[in-house]
Amino acid sequence: MDPAKLFSLSASRVKRTALLLVIITLPLFSARAKAESTPEYRITVDTVAQGLVHPWGLAFLPDGTMLVTERRGTLQWIDASGRKILVDNVPDVAAGGQGGLLDIALDPNFELNRSIYMSYSEPRWNGTTGTSVAKARFERGTPPRLDKVRVLFRQNNPTKSKIHFGSRLVLASDNMLIFTIGDRGQSNRAQDPFDHAGSMLRIKTDGSIPADNPFVAGARGAPEIWSIGHRNPQGAALNRQTGTLWSVEHGAAGGDEINTPAPGKNYGWPIISYGTHYNGAKIGIGTHYPGMEQPKWFWDPSIAPSGLAHYDGDQFPKWRGNLFVGALRGAMLVRLKLDGTKIVSEERLLKNSVGRIRDVRQGPDGMLYLLTDAARGSLLRLRRSDP
Repeated sequence: MDPAKLFSLSASRVKRTALLLVIITLPLFSARAKAESTPEYRITVDTVAQGLVHPWGLAFLPDGTMLVTERRGTLQWIDASGRKILVDNVPDVAAGGQGGLLDIALDPNFELNRSIYMSYSEPRWNGTTGTSVAKARFERGTPPRLDKVRVLFRQNNPTKSKIHFGSRLVLASDNMLIFTIGDRGQSNRAQDPFDHAGSMLRIKTDGSIPADNPFVAGARGAPEIWSIGHRNPQGAALNRQTGTLWSVEHGAAGGDEINTPAPGKNYGWPIISYGTHYNGAKIGIGTHYPGMEQPKWFWDPSIAPSGLAHYDGDQFPKWRGNLFVGALRGAMLVRLKLDGTKIVSEERLLKNSVGRIRDVRQGPDGMLYLLTDAARGSLLRLRRSDP
């Protein structure tokens, strides 16, 4: 089955008092008017907004404003001047460790239905949590708020673990919602096709299951699952011209991977990997095994990737068709040049100059936007500054 045929080609309650008393201990990076030269362009990094508390996901509204999730469980509405307004009636989240309010995406028909989607770590029973996806209507007002909040999906087999929630969202205009869930720190779960952990998943925007999902019959796996064998995918993006789905996931001490997840395929974790455990021990049986897919690219040692964009804009024409990956380790933006679905080269930008990059997005203006992961994080914009 060709995944290109399955995707469209077109485009916590607010925790005020305690959460605002954040003790800032991390180093701050000033990103205002930073410049950097690359072989193709001289680029400038502008600060759009500051003072975001561990921002995680970004979505652009048609009027030029933006929505930014903060891991602590708050959603910020940001205008062109960088002014931040808290959005009310956000779902309750289990904020702690790597969990909280995570990604956000707009419905392809947002201008008609004002629908948004959010992924987050949801509190369950007896202290357990699981990755969930909710749909809501964004309403302007004083304050702005979410209305008609409805949970579309809840991860099965919740656990008390506070790591590896995955949680990146991809929206296609054929009413398909693709999202990621990490292995929750229990690696063998990624090889169980009936367990949502360690998977890419695909549902319709109304929460129903597409008839062409690979395990929809239920005999070989959970019907929501698209692919298995993933460790902790925190980046996903769609090539809008070809329909190819791309993902990036954390390895351990090494073995971060770029993949093109296809229906029913197994991407190997924890049986195969190009990295090692944090203590230096070997992972699984090696790098290859029959029936398990090879990555398109990998990093060893790890760059701790989070956020992924497939670029097709006009601001950087020489970079069209490239992938951009945010990196937490090394605090950089990685550009991957493609030839079809083959990655042919890598360039590392902004290394240690703006901070740990949690998310990467292409804006409607063709510029690249970044979120930095810090107690006082920033929303940044990359533009050309050469003639």
